[in-house]
Amino acid sequence: MPSFQPIEAPKCPRCGKSVYAAEERLAGGYVFHKNCFKCGMCNKSLDSTNCTEHERELYCKTCHGRKFGPKGYGFGTGAGTLSMDNGSQFLRENGDVPSVRNGARLEPRAIARAPEGEGCPRCGGYVYAAEQMLARGRSWHKECFKCGTCKKGLDSILCCEAPDKNIYCKGCYAKKFGPKGYGYGQGGGALQSDCYAHDDGAPQIRAAIDVDKIQARPGEGCPRCGGVVYDAEKKLSKGREWHKKCFNCKDCHKTLDSINASDGPDRDVYCRTCYGKKWGPHGYGFACGSGFLQTDGLTEDQISANRPFYNPDTTSIKAREGEGCPRCGGAVFAAEQQLSKGKVWHKKCYNCADCHRPLDSVLACDGPDGDIHCRACYGKLFGPKGFGYGHAPTLVSTSGESTIQFPDGRPLAGPKTSGGCPRCGFAVFAAEQMISKTRIWHKRCFYCSDCRKSLDSTNLNDGPDGDIYCRACYGRNFGPKGVGYGLGAGALTTF
Repeated sequence: MPSFQPIEAPKCPRCGKSVYAAEERLAGGYVFHKNCFKCGMCNKSLDSTNCTEHERELYCKTCHGRKFGPKGYGFGTGAGTLSMDNGSQFLRENGDVPSVRNGARLEPRAIARAPEGEGCPRCGGYVYAAEQMLARGRSWHKECFKCGTCKKGLDSILCCEAPDKNIYCKGCYAKKFGPKGYGYGQGGGALQSDCYAHDDGAPQIRAAIDVDKIQARPGEGCPRCGGVVYDAEKKLSKGREWHKKCFNCKDCHKTLDSINASDGPDRDVYCRTCYGKKWGPHGYGFACGSGFLQTDGLTEDQISANRPFYNPDTTSIKAREGEGCPRCGGAVFAAEQQLSKGKVWHKKCYNCADCHRPLDSVLACDGPDGDIHCRACYGKLFGPKGFGYGHAPTLVSTSGESTIQFPDGRPLAGPKTSGGCPRCGFAVFAAEQMISKTRIWHKRCFYCSDCRKSLDSTNLNDGPDGDIYCRACYGRNFGPKGVGYGLGAGALTTF
């Protein structure tokens, strides 16, 4: 029987010891210990995202690029970018470049030529979907998609299609095909005025056309210059079409728009300030600055003649009998009407007939005389008289008799019933009843028997004597006595 042969574990390329499954790390087909899985140059711990294997040795991507990557200006990082290494260490004895470099075989790229007009415009080869870049309706290789002058790599943002059927970056396109002369280009080139290098590719600049010279038929053109107004420059004012450059104030020549333009009576346009000075009201209180004190040499008659006239006195427009304002008899229009008891009043007439105080729907009181009064005047004229009513003038009785029907607040006559108010005995109607312990009281009789304080459902206490009390009087009459009860010194008694 053959002896037992254990399975040989793979060896770590760095330390040469066996690597078991619980601690193995894979890279480049080799198995490493977890502790040995570090960069061979900077000793940095690695993982699957930054690990690079070269000849059984591990490197991070930075160190691998420094040691095995391309050299020269523009490659690598740090001092490596200053190296002028030309790669002579990789040349063969006859000067040819070997087919294998750093373990990778360099295969020359063979580009299949496409039929004329179908391939890449720069190299003429077939362009496949994985590498195509689009410009001028043609497909380009990604490596051929460069500026035709500075060979800078382009994308859809930087690419400019030129008239010579090539592509350029924005800077080279502007230098080659952009406008030249003072104010264009960059650096000293902006000061030159040389001719275009490519006459066929230069933009054709046409001289500006003065549309004022294209006269329209009378009454149809721009009101200021009479020229034809086209849609691209049209400005509207009161149904008339203006040139954009003509749409300015006639006096101060300020450019206007739909917000600050004012149409004057002379069929021209003005800014608001000039319109106010020329056509607005004149005299003290108008315009701005010291100008409001002057009248521009105009007489009062001239100012009145130029000012629109209206008669503010609407009472002069009389209405038919019984249909106008009750006070002045004038016609009442909807913009100024005030309503009171089915009558329509002027707003300026809607005031108290006695004190002439302006009224509104809250303050107005319709009197029996058919007029309207404020509340105070209504009370003086038509309210109850005698002691306790109105203001000081109402303290006298004009008839010599008291106007108070029930001085004590209780009825003086009427049937008394057993089911009536416990306090006065008269019948209690539903509109004034107050309920206490199944008994019904008048609202005016519903007060404390001792202190006469008005009661309600929150402070009512029914006494054992059949009367009602407030809480304080109930506690004083029927509450517990002795030390700790009652109020003040009464709490010290023991009777």
